[in-house]
Amino acid sequence: MSDISNALGGVGLLRASLARTGRWAASLGFVAGIVSDILNPLAPFAAYIAMVAAVAAAIIASAIVFRLVLTTRAMPALVFATTTAAIAGGIYALQQNRSADNGVIASLIPAVAELQQSMGIVAARVEKIEQTVTETQQTVTETQRAVDGIKQSTDQIATRQDAQTEQIGEVKQSTDEIAGKQDAQAKQVGELQKSTEQIAVSIDAIAKGFAALAAQGSTIADPKRPDEFYHNARVQELGGDMVNARRSYLAFASFDVDAIDPYQRFATLLRVQDGRAGAREVFGELAGRGKSPAVKLVHALQFDDAQRIERLNAFVAANPAYAPGYYFLSKEHSLDRLGTQSLADKRAEGEALQTFLGYEKDGGLVKFFVDHAELAVWLDDSRRRLAALGNALDPASFAPTLIPTRSNQGWIISVSLPEAATAISWRMSNDGPYVDTGLMASIDQRTGKPMPNPSFQIPTVNEPTVISIRYVDPRGNPAGPFDLPFDPTGALQQASKQILDQFWTSWVAFDAGGNTGLVYYTHILSYRCAVKEVRYSLNGASLDKTLDMPPCNEKDPYALPDGVLPYFKVTKDVTSMAVQVTYVDGTQSPVREFLRQ
Repeated sequence: MSDISNALGGVGLLRASLARTGRWAASLGFVAGIVSDILNPLAPFAAYIAMVAAVAAAIIASAIVFRLVLTTRAMPALVFATTTAAIAGGIYALQQNRSADNGVIASLIPAVAELQQSMGIVAARVEKIEQTVTETQQTVTETQRAVDGIKQSTDQIATRQDAQTEQIGEVKQSTDEIAGKQDAQAKQVGELQKSTEQIAVSIDAIAKGFAALAAQGSTIADPKRPDEFYHNARVQELGGDMVNARRSYLAFASFDVDAIDPYQRFATLLRVQDGRAGAREVFGELAGRGKSPAVKLVHALQFDDAQRIERLNAFVAANPAYAPGYYFLSKEHSLDRLGTQSLADKRAEGEALQTFLGYEKDGGLVKFFVDHAELAVWLDDSRRRLAALGNALDPASFAPTLIPTRSNQGWIISVSLPEAATAISWRMSNDGPYVDTGLMASIDQRTGKPMPNPSFQIPTVNEPTVISIRYVDPRGNPAGPFDLPFDPTGALQQASKQILDQFWTSWVAFDAGGNTGLVYYTHILSYRCAVKEVRYSLNGASLDKTLDMPPCNEKDPYALPDGVLPYFKVTKDVTSMAVQVTYVDGTQSPVREFLRQ
């Protein structure tokens, strides 16, 4: 019964909607159909309206069936959509049946056809305009292509110009880079100088802080600054608390302060606790982490003997302005370190000490020390050792000397060395290999080794030459070569003069019995190559007579020429004879008196 009631209610509602909406819906649908029929030459608008209205009617009907909208509200819209779809569809069907491309109304009413024609003209004009626009577009396109070609050529020219400009830019950039590098180097030098000044100021502040804390005596409970850690390390070390002293030194090292004395003290503590190897390991790690030259220098000192000297020399070469390096280098050549010092060691020690002390001007050494009392110890030690070296820095004072002696077969050269040697070698005129003088049977007590032969023989030479001498010092280091001039004429004169001066009592001699009245001067004749003139007098010192002297024969200087008698005769009343020798070098001997027995 309820279904029948609902159906009856729906029919009633449909009738009511048709009564209210049908008239105006039919009118609007009819008007839309006429308009679509008139516009048919442009497009099948009647079909479009019919399709849209039918779809709308289907949607509204579905909404009513599924109760998505109220039936009372949706029914008028359904009636309008259905009516419009029916009228537009009917008109479209008539157009198709009559093949009326211009519409049913236009085929019946000529005025409507004229109206469509007007609309067709408009359409034709629009089409013509569209065609003109299309042609214009094609022309524009072709023109654009031509412009693009011109532009491409222009771009190629511009590209070449850009390449040339880029090359010029690269050259300019290279020039700018060189200038930039120069500026950067100058900037680095400036920054380095600035950093050095800042470090000096920093160390000066640390030194002042350390000096103030030293007066306090006790350790700092909560140290934070490097001077406080160094102070604690010193106090703990003096108190025997080596564990905490080590920790304090390591804490100081973490600041990477460039001061030599804290690290030197720390290294001493490490060597006592862990040996040299342990100290070397700890400072190797510190040197790897930090940049302080002081740490690297102390690290080099923890190696043994030759390795230590090699590393120390490398450090000094890399840091020529780092003054403490020269102090440690001087100690490597000192008597305390070596036990036996050669001249080379003395000179190396002295040169290093002079360099180190040279930095003392204008307080140049203060910046390397936190504890200025330690600097005072270094200065006192340096001055004491430099004074003890004397004139060791003067190479001319320690050059070997030659003592030539002429023999009938040539020259015997004796070499006087400034120090003990373990080997001596020589050569002449810087030509040929060096010749070793050999060893003697005796042991040199200074070296504990066989003594080298200090003499050697050379053939007779008549022209000045050079004799080069080399020797090996007590520590096994080569010394020389020393190029020593040798003038055979001057050497002969000097040797003869030395013998005459040394043995002057043999100049003249009266005959043994005094009966013959002969006075012999064989000694003076034998060494006449050194004599320019001999004046004498009998029974007084007037020196009114001269002795006849034959010329010097350098090839056989000591032999008397044939026919030369080495004596002269005096009367019995002659009781004495005074003699004075003038040498070829212009010097004169004292007046010597000889008595007749």
